[in-house]
Amino acid sequence: MPAMKNKKGKLMSVIKYVDVASQEAIFEGNGWDALVVVTADLDTIGIEEITLLAKHGQQVDQRVGRSATLLFAPGIAGGRLVIAPVKKACDEYEDVRVFADAAREGIQIAKEAGAKRPLLLVNEIGQSRYQQAAEVSALACGQQLWQALELREAGGADDTVECIGLLSSVEQAATLTAIEAGRILARDLCGTEPERMSAPAFADYCVAALADSGLTMSVVEDRDILERDYPLLSAVGRSSFAVSRHQPRVVKLEYVGAGEIEHTFMFAGKGVVYDTGGADLKVAGAMAGMSRDKGGAAAVAGLLKTVSMLKPKGIRIVAELGLVRNSIGSEAFVTDEIITSHAGKRVRIGNTDAEGRLVLADLLSHLRIKAQCAVKPEMYSVATLTGHVVRCFGGYSAAVENSVAKRAKVAERMGKQAAIWGEPIEVSQLRRDDFSKIVDPSAAADLLSSNNAPSSITARGHQYPAAFLIKASGLENHGLHSDTPIAYTHLDIAGSATEGHPHYGSPTATPLVALFHYMLDNE
Repeated sequence: MPAMKNKKGKLMSVIKYVDVASQEAIFEGNGWDALVVVTADLDTIGIEEITLLAKHGQQVDQRVGRSATLLFAPGIAGGRLVIAPVKKACDEYEDVRVFADAAREGIQIAKEAGAKRPLLLVNEIGQSRYQQAAEVSALACGQQLWQALELREAGGADDTVECIGLLSSVEQAATLTAIEAGRILARDLCGTEPERMSAPAFADYCVAALADSGLTMSVVEDRDILERDYPLLSAVGRSSFAVSRHQPRVVKLEYVGAGEIEHTFMFAGKGVVYDTGGADLKVAGAMAGMSRDKGGAAAVAGLLKTVSMLKPKGIRIVAELGLVRNSIGSEAFVTDEIITSHAGKRVRIGNTDAEGRLVLADLLSHLRIKAQCAVKPEMYSVATLTGHVVRCFGGYSAAVENSVAKRAKVAERMGKQAAIWGEPIEVSQLRRDDFSKIVDPSAAADLLSSNNAPSSITARGHQYPAAFLIKASGLENHGLHSDTPIAYTHLDIAGSATEGHPHYGSPTATPLVALFHYMLDNE
């Protein structure tokens, strides 16, 4: 991925997918310098020359067809042929990620061999679960090639792939390029260390990356306004106000598509740029990796980047990103405080390390007000919220719906898109137990934000925060039997926002791809 400068002169990673008119480019070259073939079966590639080369390679190297390998291939683009086998494609429990895995191995070999403009050929399988295999493979290459913003800005990034050629249409290539642009922005925002991507720096990076996008943008930074309009968020950031480079921000983004608006999507993104735990301090090494606690806000920002490039008609998207550092200090908010939310709910703080739900509640309250007069609104919160979701589902996102969204089968429909695009989600259900957990035992407050144990050892630890968000944001007044029912879905991405190392693995931009295709497919 070459680098380009944003308006502040910082390096921004880009990658472009280019449509290739015909298979002749494989043999003619035309600037392409490698061919990566992703296939579950060498015999069904459909291009005789490639099959013959692969079969010949097997005679001298038994790894061909078993693991990703590079073959010297005269007559093929660049003389490089990478065979990336898809493993376990017939396993009934596998999904399209087997293609992504193969593509990542293949593009890594091509890159290490010196390719700058590889072609990607995906030999698809005629099964519904693999219907987007070619597109998922292409995006997997982008994930593999991404390099950290800090590394790029320090000048230590590899001289890597310029673009990837696809045997696809112009429209497909443009769509994938826009999706990857959004994912790169999301990865940069999520994966960057807490000083380089503090709350003000996050806001600035967003504004620069979305300049000239056609989006309506604004940043709330005045302390008086933040404390008035986002009281719970401001409580989380209370100790950070004393340090100018750590002060909270709220970024507001809006996209309005051409034509009559048929659907409105509203997103609240958790952007805790660093989470010390606050007064309930994270100890025993638990603070490591907490600069990634902004994955929800990052994914939403990336989603708006993609949408702004593709400009789908008939939809409106409104987003608020709550950016705050949960600092420890003499000004820090503490457990037992009672703070009134934007929606007028008096919230007793149960644990300052359960800060994300406080940030989201105020954002959701603002979005709720806008939703009441919006066309067919759906509301979402996207957050790296709980350790419980990781304990429960591992590396998968979880969706928790209110009754209105459940009746509309939001999570079910989203799950279908998520599965075929390689970002599968698990669906959890709100129960009466979840609302019982947020009752203030003293009766002095309307709500208790959390218990005082880690969510990972709390029964229903990722479900009951959704109950709190419904109550604290005022969404309880927009249920099934209200005059203005509003569908609301909480997406906990704590397990899926990064991959690899538990603290410093690569950000994934999940669930950007699933959300984008859900919105386009929604009826």
